[in-house]
Amino acid sequence: MNETAGLRFRRQHRHDVITDRLAEHVHKGKGTYSGRVFRASLLSVGAFLLLPLLVVLLVLESPIHPDVLVLKEPPPMAGCWEANAKLRLAHRLYEDALAGPESVANIGDVFYSGTADGRIVKLIGGRVHTVARLGKPPCGSAEDEVTCGRPLGIRVGPNGTLFVADAYLGVFEVNPTTGESTRLVSGGQVVGGRKLLFINDLAVTQDGKKLYFTSSSSRWQRRDYLHLIMEATADGRVLEYDAESGELSVVMDNLRFPNGIQLLPDEESVLVAETTMARIRRVHVAGLNKGGMDTFMDNLPGFPDNIRPSSSGGYWVAMSAVRPNPGFSMLDFLSQRPWIKKFLLKLLSQDAMMKLVPRYSLVAELHDGGICSRSLHDPDGSVAAYVSEAHEHDGSLYLGSFRSPYLAKLDLSLV
Repeated sequence: MNETAGLRFRRQHRHDVITDRLAEHVHKGKGTYSGRVFRASLLSVGAFLLLPLLVVLLVLESPIHPDVLVLKEPPPMAGCWEANAKLRLAHRLYEDALAGPESVANIGDVFYSGTADGRIVKLIGGRVHTVARLGKPPCGSAEDEVTCGRPLGIRVGPNGTLFVADAYLGVFEVNPTTGESTRLVSGGQVVGGRKLLFINDLAVTQDGKKLYFTSSSSRWQRRDYLHLIMEATADGRVLEYDAESGELSVVMDNLRFPNGIQLLPDEESVLVAETTMARIRRVHVAGLNKGGMDTFMDNLPGFPDNIRPSSSGGYWVAMSAVRPNPGFSMLDFLSQRPWIKKFLLKLLSQDAMMKLVPRYSLVAELHDGGICSRSLHDPDGSVAAYVSEAHEHDGSLYLGSFRSPYLAKLDLSLV
C-alpha cells in the first residue's frame, strides 16, 4: 500500500473525538429541549386544570347576590362564654328513629316534634308515633320538601292543640289526638308584596288569638338555607296572624334571616333571632311601641336559631355554628368578601360548603339586658350536633337538631 492510499484509509476509519466544548454544546442542546418540553407540559396541565375554573368564573352565573356585611369582632370565649364540654353530658334519644327534629314541644311528659320526612310525631314510651303528615309523599330528598313539607317550629296552644310552622306549606293547627290538621296560613302566598317562601318558627299568645311567625326569606326556600346565609340580604319578616279575623299582616320587615321567635311575658313584644347578624332583636307587636324594634343582645359568639324560655326567667338560645375568638370564623371572613361567596357557590354544592363549617354546638341562657348567665358547649358536636333548639322541661334540656337523626337530653343538675 502506498503512502497516499494508506492516508486515505486512515482518514476513513478515524474515530470522532468529542472535545469538552463539543460535549458542552450537545448537553446544552438536550437540556434546552428537555426544559422546553417540561415547560410546555406544565403549561398544558395548568391550562387543563385552570380551564374549568375560568369557565366557572366567566361563564357560570352565581346563584347569589350577596350584600357586604360588617360584623363586630366576636366576643372572647371567656367568662360566661368560656369553652366547655357540658353538652357532651347529654344522651341521645330515639337515635336513627328521628330525622332532623328541629323543634320540640310537650304536653305533660309526652313530646312532639316535626321531622325532615314531613311528619308530626309523638314521642312516648321510647317509641315514635306518627300524629299527622301535612304534605304528601314522596319524602326524603331536598326536591321532595316542597310537596312533602318540612315542619320546623312547633308550639302547644291554650286548647292543647299543636301549632306548627311548615317551611313550605304554611302554618297549621294540629289535633295531637286525632291528627286532624287545619291550615291557618298558606305557604307561598304573597303578603305585603312578597312571597312566604321560608316559614320558620312561631309563637302563640296565651289566649290563642294571635300568632306570630318568622318568614326567613321571600327569595330562598328552606332547602337553599345556605344560599340565604351567604347572600345575607334583608328580605326576612315577622308576621301576625289574627285567629279571630283570619287577617295576616306584616309586623316587621327588612330582617336578615329571622329565625327563632319567642313571645315575652307581657305579650307586647317578641324576641327574634337574626341569624346572619349574630344577634337577637326585640320586635314590638302590641302596645304603644307596636311596629318598633330594638336590640335584645348584639354580637353573639355564634349564629342563633330557636329561642325558648328557661325556668329561671331567661331564654335558651341554640347556636349550631360559632364565631370563635381566638380563632377563625369562616362566615365572618366571608361577610365582607361577597366575590368569594359568589365564587364558592359557583364551585361547591351546599353539602360541600357545610363541611367547611366546624360542628361546634353552643347553647346559652340569656336574660334581659343582654346578660349571659351560662353557656353549654360541645366543641366538635360529638354528642349534640347541629343544635337548633333547647327546650326545658322538668329539670332537663331537650336539644332539637335540624340535621341529626336523634333528640338529645341533658340533665341540668349535671351542669
